[in-house]
Amino acid sequence: MQNIMINGMEMSVADGTTILEAAAGAGIRIPTLCYLKDISGVGSCRMCMVEIEGQEGFAASCNTIAREGMRITTDSEKIRTYRRTVLELLAEKHGFHSTNYCFSCSKNGACELQALCREYGVAIPESGSASEELPVVDSHPFIEYNPNLCVHCQRCIGACGTLAGNHTLKAARRGTDTIIDVPFGPDWKETECENCGNCAAACPTGALTMKRRRNYRSWEVEKVLTTCPHCATGCQYYVCVKDNKVVDTEAADGPSNHGRLCVKGRSASFDFAMSADRITDPLIRDRETGKFRKASWDEALDLVASRFMQIRKEYGPESLAGFACSRSPNEDVYMVQKMVRTCFGSNNVDNCARVCHSSSVTGLAKSFGSGAMTNPIGDITKDVDMILLVGSNPEEAHPVVGMQIRHAVENGTQLVVVDPRVTGLAKKADIHLKLRPGTNVAFSLGMLNVIITEGLADEDFIAERTEGFEE
Repeated sequence: MQNIMINGMEMSVADGTTILEAAAGAGIRIPTLCYLKDISGVGSCRMCMVEIEGQEGFAASCNTIAREGMRITTDSEKIRTYRRTVLELLAEKHGFHSTNYCFSCSKNGACELQALCREYGVAIPESGSASEELPVVDSHPFIEYNPNLCVHCQRCIGACGTLAGNHTLKAARRGTDTIIDVPFGPDWKETECENCGNCAAACPTGALTMKRRRNYRSWEVEKVLTTCPHCATGCQYYVCVKDNKVVDTEAADGPSNHGRLCVKGRSASFDFAMSADRITDPLIRDRETGKFRKASWDEALDLVASRFMQIRKEYGPESLAGFACSRSPNEDVYMVQKMVRTCFGSNNVDNCARVCHSSSVTGLAKSFGSGAMTNPIGDITKDVDMILLVGSNPEEAHPVVGMQIRHAVENGTQLVVVDPRVTGLAKKADIHLKLRPGTNVAFSLGMLNVIITEGLADEDFIAERTEGFEE
């Protein structure tokens, strides 16, 4: 532990704690612009500068480690003057389009530069620096980049590299200026960009934005926490609702995604709910004409309920069954099985997981008693020595899991991919065992043989917690 003092408050913090983290833990706010916890800490914006007694000049609190005996000041007139000057310089460069642009910018009201300028009394100038206006890059279907609004914080680079593990965005030079080299031009399909939008979510200004933000402002929406319905990763996000319509999603720090979303969750998991093609009224077929007619909900539900009960009366409970959709959340699936068991009086209830994942569900159920995931994602991506990936392509099927596997590999985890296909993760693997199709069982039995004959099995676990091992 390191004993330090911040703004006259004595505290002890763990070794390796930054001044910014120590201050936050004590409820002391230090303004930041380029910093994102565990994503970006380059210290380029200079907003988080603090004074350390006995040290000349200021220190960036986001990447300065707290040391024994430090006496730190986070807020003084000298520091506020410095931060005000930083904001004036950023605003001058950022304000190329004049103050009027703030009103039309899709990040108006959610812009962190705007908020800090307001806090420190800095007015965005009527005209910015005399540098040449750069063209907006907007060929990408989801993301737009306006380099004139970029403050070079590099949070997008951190989000693409550290959060998504993709490293598609990079810093580049244009004369004496630093620019962000984005893959959103006409050839965006030829790049490694996965269209996940994590870069735009990290941007503190209107430089990188999701195009759908043009349709709303932050104060116009209500945010509702829910789970992405697209795949089984279970990513948490906020659904942004304007005028009773879903207009966007924002990633939440859920246990399986930790602030990440993929292109499906951010741009494809909710538009169908607002589709003009959706049937919004119940339809009942006229038996005489064969055509559908609109009906009220009461009429439609009464008809369905009466027919179900008629079938049950004539043919018995076993004649009825219920099937749940893979896109249904747990609550809806629970209601389906409850209706089938209590109302129909039948145990004939199923969902598509058993059909399209029948082999894995059967194997999991026989091995572990339940045909579902038995561990949190962190168990295979955090602080592990090796990942053995057999017959799975999570970068496409479960992209947020793929992002976390890439991150683990970059942090030193070994990766062995067993797959006849050359997938993206196979290219990053230490070993790619390219099985011949149809030899999966031979591979599994071979692995089991080595584990048992070389004494690598956990004999105590087998004795205490398994059945039928000898058989």
